[in-house]
Amino acid sequence: MKKFSRSITQLCTAFDYDKLKEEYAGLERQETNPEVYGDVSKMKALGRKKRELSDLLKLLDDARGSVDYFNELFSTCDDQTIEEFGDVAAGLKDLAEKVNKLYMQTLYTGKWDDCDCLIDIHAGAGGEEAQDWAEMLSRMYLRYADIMGYETQIVDKLAGDGAGVRSICISVSGEHAYGNLINEKGVHRLVRISPFDANKRRHTSFASVDVSPIIDEVSDVEIKPEELKIDTYRSGGAGGQHVNKTESAVRITHIPTGIVVQCQNERSQLQNKEFAMKMLKSKLLELREEEKEKEKSLLKSGDKKIEWGSQIRSYVLHPYNMVKDHRTNYETSNTGAVLDGKIDDFIVANLILNSKNQ
Repeated sequence: MKKFSRSITQLCTAFDYDKLKEEYAGLERQETNPEVYGDVSKMKALGRKKRELSDLLKLLDDARGSVDYFNELFSTCDDQTIEEFGDVAAGLKDLAEKVNKLYMQTLYTGKWDDCDCLIDIHAGAGGEEAQDWAEMLSRMYLRYADIMGYETQIVDKLAGDGAGVRSICISVSGEHAYGNLINEKGVHRLVRISPFDANKRRHTSFASVDVSPIIDEVSDVEIKPEELKIDTYRSGGAGGQHVNKTESAVRITHIPTGIVVQCQNERSQLQNKEFAMKMLKSKLLELREEEKEKEKSLLKSGDKKIEWGSQIRSYVLHPYNMVKDHRTNYETSNTGAVLDGKIDDFIVANLILNSKNQ
C-alpha cells in the first residue's frame, strides 16, 4: 500500500489537484457569461472541457479514497482477518487500474493533445495495390475511433483507379483525439499476397498518414486573400440521383507554404469553404509552432518519402503475421485485430517513449 499511496500523492502533485478544482470552478462561471452561452460552438467546447476535468477529478478522488480505505483496513486487521474480505483482491486490482489511468493522463503533454484532429491518408506509388492499402488504413482508423467512442466524418475522399482511395481526409472528435492519433503520423508499410495479382505474388505497399489538430479558435493567424487559390468542384456521390450537380466542394491552396486543404462533406459551398479555412488556419498555426519550437521528432515524421526504409510501422501478412512499430519495437502477431482498429497498444507504447525522451 505504501507504493500505491506514494503513486497517488505524486500524481495529485503532478496534476496540481487544487489548480484543477479552481479551473473547473472557472469553467462553471464561464457558463453564465452571455457571450459564452449564446455561442453554440463555445458552449460545446466548454462542456467538453468540463466533462474531461470532472472525470479526472473524480478519478483522483476515487483513487485517494481507495488508498485511505485500504490503509485503514490494513492497519486495523491482521492477515487472517484480511483474508476474510473477499473483495480485497478485486479492490486492489481496481485501485491499480485507477493509478494506471492517472499515469496515462500524464503522458498527454502536447499543446494540442486535447484537440480534435484531421487524419489525411495518401496512397504511395503502386496503383490499385497502394490505393487499397490506403483504404484499409482508413477503415482501421474509423474502427479505432469507434472503439474509443470518437465521432468521425469523412471530410474529403478521392477514389482510386478501380479500387481503394488515392487520398482520404477524416475528422476525428473526442477526448485526446489528436494526442492519440498524432502517434500514427508517418509512413505505413504493408507486405502481403496481392489480391490484384493473378500470379499471387507478394507485394509491398506504402501509404502516408498525416495528422493535424483542429484548433477551434485561431485568432492570431493572418491570411491575405492574395495568398489563396480557391477552386470549387463537384462533391463525390453514390451516383444517380445522389450525385451533387453543383460545385459545392472547395479546395484552398495557400500559395506561400503550398498547404492544400479541401472539404466536400458540408451541404453548401459556403459551409465547405468555412471548414476548409478553419483547417488551413490550424495547419498554418501548427507549422508556425513547428518552426518556433523545432519539434521535428513527431511533427516532421509525416514529411518522409512514401517508400521503403522511411516507414514508422510495418504490417506483414505473408509469409508470416506481424505488425511492428519501428519507433518503439512493439509488435504483435494478431494482424487481424490491428487492422480491425485495435491499435491502442501501439499508441500507448509511443506515448511512453515520447514522455521518456522529453
